[in-house]
Amino acid sequence: MNKNLKKLVKALVIILGVGWLLGQLIRYFLRSKLAKFAQQVNEAAREHQQSQNRNTTPKNGNVNVDHIPENFKAKRSKEIKGGDYVDYEEVKD
Repeated sequence: MNKNLKKLVKALVIILGVGWLLGQLIRYFLRSKLAKFAQQVNEAAREHQQSQNRNTTPKNGNVNVDHIPENFKAKRSKEIKGGDYVDYEEVKD
């Protein structure tokens, strides 16, 4: 019975050791893959930002508006009709 217990403990230790080793290897490879993926995402974002900056920067310093929606024009003209003069008095502490 004592031999069977030793074999069982030995097998259990080997299984746990192999499992721990595989876990460490998987963790290492996942970290390296995730780091590489993050680097690629950052590079793509940087390139996208640079392309947007090149496309939106006016060459002569002027800003050109291509389109103003019709509902915005109507809404804005209604808001800016003028207003009442409000008389106020400055209060000094």
